[in-house]
Amino acid sequence: MTSRISLLALLLALVAAPSIAQVTVKDAWVRGTVPGQKATGAFMQLHSPAEATLVGVASPVARVVEIHESAMEGGMMKMRAVGKLALPAGKNVDLKPGGYHMMLMDLTGPLPEGSTVEVTLTFADKDGKKTSQLVKLPVKALTSAAAHKH
Repeated sequence: MTSRISLLALLLALVAAPSIAQVTVKDAWVRGTVPGQKATGAFMQLHSPAEATLVGVASPVARVVEIHESAMEGGMMKMRAVGKLALPAGKNVDLKPGGYHMMLMDLTGPLPEGSTVEVTLTFADKDGKKTSQLVKLPVKALTSAAAHKH
């Protein structure tokens, strides 16, 4: 009888367990803006213990948030939106300037240094089950080099 109760408890625990393990977000930040600027980037490192995919991003400070990829094409750096970003199990995925990153566009207001931006990340597991995670990103000032880069 005890073994049946233990087995039942184990099965209930497995059913109740979320299918997507919590994705770890590290070194997250948003590039600050200057008055009138309508877009900026968000950067971070994502780590998922299980295979997952970043399938959506949203923020109350931007009417549009997209996952983007920057890559050299024909000697020019080009940026394009990607619909999703694979998170291989146990590997770090960097979202950084010059690579994958998030673009916050049609901003609702300025993002001054020292403020915080809430971003909701939506992940899907290998079976397509989705879960969302709210993260708070500090806003960092533009460096003089970044501010003058064209």
